Amino acid sequence: MSDGPAPAAEPAAGATPVARPVLSLALVSMMQEVHAHSGAVYLLRPDEPVLEMTVHAGLPRAFAAPWERVGLSAPLPVADAVRERRLVWVGGEEAMARGYPRIAVVLPYPFALAALPVATEQRVYGAVFVTWPGAHPPELSARERDHLWAACDRLALRLERAAEEKRPLGSEPDLVTATPAATASDTPGSVEAARMVSRLPYGLVSLDLHGRIAFVNAAAAELLGRPAGELLGTLPWVSVPWLNDPMYEDRYRGALLSQQAMSFVALRPPGQWLSFRMYPSTTGLSVRISRARAVADMVRGTAQADPSPSRLVSISQVLSFAGALTEAVGVQDVVQLVWDEVAPAVGSQAMVVLGSQGGRLHVLGHRGHPDPHSVERFHGLPLTERTPGTQVLNSGVPAFFASQEELERLYPRHETPDGFAAWAYLPLIASGRPVGTCVLAYAEAHVFPADERAVLTSLGGLIAQALERAQLYDAKHRLAHGLQQALLPRSLAPPPGIEAAARYLPATHGMDIGGDFYDLVPTLPLTAAVIGDVQGHNVTAAGLMGQIRTGVRAYTTVGHAPHEVMSSTNRLVIDLGTELFASCLYLRLDPARGRAVMARAGHPPPLLRRPDGRVRVLDLAGGPLLGIDPGAVYPTTEVSLAPGSVLVLYTDGLVEAPGSDIEDALVGLGELLSEIGDQPLERLADEVVRHSAAARQRVDDVAVLLLRAREGS
Repeated sequence: MSDGPAPAAEPAAGATPVARPVLSLALVSMMQEVHAHSGAVYLLRPDEPVLEMTVHAGLPRAFAAPWERVGLSAPLPVADAVRERRLVWVGGEEAMARGYPRIAVVLPYPFALAALPVATEQRVYGAVFVTWPGAHPPELSARERDHLWAACDRLALRLERAAEEKRPLGSEPDLVTATPAATASDTPGSVEAARMVSRLPYGLVSLDLHGRIAFVNAAAAELLGRPAGELLGTLPWVSVPWLNDPMYEDRYRGALLSQQAMSFVALRPPGQWLSFRMYPSTTGLSVRISRARAVADMVRGTAQADPSPSRLVSISQVLSFAGALTEAVGVQDVVQLVWDEVAPAVGSQAMVVLGSQGGRLHVLGHRGHPDPHSVERFHGLPLTERTPGTQVLNSGVPAFFASQEELERLYPRHETPDGFAAWAYLPLIASGRPVGTCVLAYAEAHVFPADERAVLTSLGGLIAQALERAQLYDAKHRLAHGLQQALLPRSLAPPPGIEAAARYLPATHGMDIGGDFYDLVPTLPLTAAVIGDVQGHNVTAAGLMGQIRTGVRAYTTVGHAPHEVMSSTNRLVIDLGTELFASCLYLRLDPARGRAVMARAGHPPPLLRRPDGRVRVLDLAGGPLLGIDPGAVYPTTEVSLAPGSVLVLYTDGLVEAPGSDIEDALVGLGELLSEIGDQPLERLADEVVRHSAAARQRVDDVAVLLLRAREGS
């Protein structure tokens, strides 16, 4: 059977060809085969990495409004299905919360979802998702998988054929179950049925899939306080003022999506509580309304909300983006998230995030502009210049320009970059002050209605909070990095006959600063090496680390023996009055004699690789951690350091990690040193860190100091 139209003569003048609804028919057929209750088809745009919802079926499109346009890099099921060319299955509410928390925030209801790519071996055309009510089993059956894959493969072939024949797909309507025209109480099938319903002591209301009232009996009209004729065809949370609360609309949405009965209690002023019970099906909801009892002690505030029917879209979008922006850490993370999440959803083709510093405009990041210079030329522009970006940043008032003519009318000297045709300038206000401006650019003229302006302005507030947190994080990161670099040696100066290499990695939790340290102290005729670990990864730990390192250098310089250096440093830590402890390993190197004398204070034992490749863990005598016992002694151990030998000093972050065994980590490290220990020392240091599972997790700081005795020393 051919899906393409047979060759035919040109249509007569004035005739309107009717395109076959390929996508709608394919989607509905797929849903029927697997008994799904809603679904959508996305097509991949040819000019940008964005999936665009083309047709939706089963439930109102507003339910999926935050995901009308999805960037391919977004952590969403349809994007994952396309990127990874696989079926993505989300088996219920908990699975959605674990795998896709952004969707769970917007749709916190029990339902299951499957997403699949629509693709041939050569090309990806888009994606499909379908959903089931919460009663669906937690696993997708083999039959359902086979039907879904087969349907997507058939649709991909149809799209491939349409592309080959240069046959564009026509616009297709969403398929939502049709509802009979709203009428008065005589709508039910028979007069007797209408009489029966009218005699019931409680209210009955029928809502269609969009939430509109299609039937209301006399008791319901009386309970709601509005004539039946004024209620028909309206949304109850719009036409009944005291139901104007997003929670009540949320119950309708949850009942339809989960296909489970839901209820709520609402206060009809001045003091009458009513109980609403919703019974959903795939064609709408039946609502039973009755007077509630035993709720006189309940207190509810009346939430104010926009009565516009599109409010559902606005709330969903804002919640979805709020969940996404909480994941941003640094400023560039915020910029990327705005590009990945906000821009595709609102139809923007380019964006810029602007900030200010020292009275000048700063371009914090931008995406989508063909010529980066066209945006970066605004970097450093004085805030006194009259441009849309500076005006919005200074005033905190958003600005929307539906066309280039509108922009030039207000800012005749402002040059618009890259030929875009419409712009939204959103003030980013956090903690009561402007922190930047987000500029969304559109390729074509774009009218911004009031509800869209409200949504974009709300998004600007969310972006501002994320940007303020990110700027604070970046400032702390720069401070921590600068402090850490100041406290660690800028370079190592090993003595003749010794080669040295070091690595330091801060923990990923905390302030990116820690208490691990290392140093080489070049004194004549011998050189000392030290490595240590102060508990914690914060400024206090880093400060104590700097004091210990300074003390070790001072005691070494005045000629103290290794055990005396450790004892003096121990007393220093106690005298400082800190509640922190520190481990330390100190050694005096004598390359001329091929010896090293070591003292240890609760520190992990070093590893020694001999020239023949054998590796052993040095079992050194030692004393307690620094800062515990003022009378502690630290015995020393002398170790042979033949030419070609490698000493590996490290902190516990290299070998300790949750769920791992230290002994296994040391065995693995020894095997690595035995195998590649003769490599250049800098490369060996990189491999030691890369090999460590604990270092990859970065739960703790990691410091590594490698020392090699050279040949002929």
